[in-house]
Amino acid sequence: MILRLTLLAALVSTSALAAPDSTRWDKHRAAVTITRDDFGIPHIKGKTDADAVFGMIYAQAEDDFNRVETNFINAQGRLAETEGEAAIWRDLRMKLFIDPAELKAQYAASPGWLKSLCQAWADALNYYLATHPAVKPRVITRFEPWMALSFSEGSIGGDIESINLGKLESFYTGQPVKLTAVELGSELLEPAGSNGMALAPSRSTSGDALLLINPHTSFYFRSEAKVESGQGLDAYGASTWGQFFVYQGFNRNTGWMHTSSGVDNIDEFALTVEKKGGAWHYLHGTTWKPLAEKSITIPYKAADGSMARRTFTTWRSHHGPVIRAENGKWIAIALMHRPVAALEQSFLRTKTTDLASYLKVAERRANSSNATLFASSKGEIAYLHPQFVPIRDTKFDWKKPVDGSDPATDWQGEHRLDQLPSVMNPGSGFAFNVNNWPWTAAGPDSPKQAAFARYMDSAGENPRGPNALRLLSGDKKFDLSGLLTVAYDPFLQGFADTIPPLVKAWDALPAGAQKDRLAGPIATLRAWDYRSGEGSTATSLAVFWGDEMIKRFGPVAKLDEEAIVPYLAGAKVPDTDRLAALDAAVGRLAGDFGGWDVPWGHINRFQRLTANINQSYDDRLPSTPIGFASGNWGSLASFGSKPEAGTKRWYGSYGNSFVAVVRFGKDGPEARAVHAGGLNSNPASPHFRDQAERYRSHDFRTVYFTDAQLQGHVEKTYRPGE
Repeated sequence: MILRLTLLAALVSTSALAAPDSTRWDKHRAAVTITRDDFGIPHIKGKTDADAVFGMIYAQAEDDFNRVETNFINAQGRLAETEGEAAIWRDLRMKLFIDPAELKAQYAASPGWLKSLCQAWADALNYYLATHPAVKPRVITRFEPWMALSFSEGSIGGDIESINLGKLESFYTGQPVKLTAVELGSELLEPAGSNGMALAPSRSTSGDALLLINPHTSFYFRSEAKVESGQGLDAYGASTWGQFFVYQGFNRNTGWMHTSSGVDNIDEFALTVEKKGGAWHYLHGTTWKPLAEKSITIPYKAADGSMARRTFTTWRSHHGPVIRAENGKWIAIALMHRPVAALEQSFLRTKTTDLASYLKVAERRANSSNATLFASSKGEIAYLHPQFVPIRDTKFDWKKPVDGSDPATDWQGEHRLDQLPSVMNPGSGFAFNVNNWPWTAAGPDSPKQAAFARYMDSAGENPRGPNALRLLSGDKKFDLSGLLTVAYDPFLQGFADTIPPLVKAWDALPAGAQKDRLAGPIATLRAWDYRSGEGSTATSLAVFWGDEMIKRFGPVAKLDEEAIVPYLAGAKVPDTDRLAALDAAVGRLAGDFGGWDVPWGHINRFQRLTANINQSYDDRLPSTPIGFASGNWGSLASFGSKPEAGTKRWYGSYGNSFVAVVRFGKDGPEARAVHAGGLNSNPASPHFRDQAERYRSHDFRTVYFTDAQLQGHVEKTYRPGE
């Protein structure tokens, strides 16, 4: 009672609150309960879908309001308002597509059911701020319903982020910008993407379909929740902070796992431009068309803390906005931007009941970058290609800028779902994707590459693909534990391809100091089975050697447009360089750790110290050894690590994050899951790091999907605001 009176006093004393706000808030509060289980995971129940959204977003704000707000600061192009001048170009890139006036108009025209969810989303965040006055937003002091459309699709490394910031800055300043090590190719980022696997009843010991949900993201990128309503919502899984739909997860009857695809559906057009009558025009066929001009102002925090502004004149062709210049041409970019359809598709798929209903939702074709692995309680499985694929003339190389003055390069509509290289209920009994091409997605029942346009895939194969195919092929049957064993198989195909040429180079080396110096390391690598592990000294040697090889040959491979592993394994690399890189790796290991024979787990660590989005690391403080390695070398359980400022040890920050395995039984789903570190961002919370050891050992916890499963595992139950 005292708590309720205090809450009412807080609401009354907040002069900025309008009566309709408090009325809606009270209505939602009365219709929502949040139950936290023994890992702090919220189980939200609401009378309506809007009530469930209110509870879901309120719970997210409790766990990590900073990440919720930051995602929408970034999505609206407002980072520079809090992070300063360095973020101007990121904001400009976003504002080339995100216009508040346009989003408000689209929100106003959206269906009533979607408006109610967006309103509940805004209400939850505003209510949280009103009842938590100690929480100070960085930028957004009041959330409005239309803002939910600015971050609606939830894909990993959204399409807009494919635009190079340095080249964008160079175009709008006229000054050259130095390329980063990643852009040059001398440093590799952990591959953005995920693993997904679906097994049919014929490949399951229980006779039920199984699904692996294995997103690779930056750690703490997503929350986890069970969300239920009286209108049929009953979903569990991971949601990107601030989004009101389960992005990767399952309901009672269906499960969906998204993986970043290599589909080529973002295109660049080289424009021939001239200034005519004081305005820029571009050639299209025989006609000079005016480039649409738009003034974009970027507010930013100046060094003295005041708010300054920079204004840019931007240009847009019918293909899309101009993002850079190259070889005397202006480059415009075309990509999907359907906020309403994307948000509809993202939410509605969480209420599907089988493959047919999932495909009906997918007809919106507002999923651009993600392949989907699907499984259902009917025993259906599928690999679904991204649904947004423009039809283009196949005589052009769409991986490079095409001639925007040639009308033949214009998009010619979109492919129907039945024209995409998807796989449904394959005879092989499995479907998978590990950010590789779709041509091996179901083994012998995969789509045939020759039957599809080249632009259906630009990723090709990667080192994870052959390993996943090897593990799933055949007639072996799996249970959840067996599927987990596949998901964490430690074989590193990238080193299986590149280490033998190194050993061969040493074998051919004449007797001498270098041969003697490298004899021990080579013996270790020769005997290695290419499996990573905490106690493996060969893994340490291989990773440090691979790091040195990338520094030497990454830029050349990038210029040759060749994937790094095939390049390093091939004849273009001189044996002298392979051995020199091993010499350098041995020296670096000795310098940093006292010798070359260092177990990988001593080097490769998980550490969570702060609530900051960008973590700091410290060799002097406790950390957890991790046995798996980078996806760049083929680790299915991806763990992207590197030395950080002031450290010798390598700390992971990207890769396996939320991971789950699901069995779709006739009596409901059975699932296990793990979340990197823990769900709550507050270091004082018992759920800040309570899953670290489980993450290390793959000891997945039981998912409490039903009330019966949750019984006995309840930490607390409450209504928002209590």
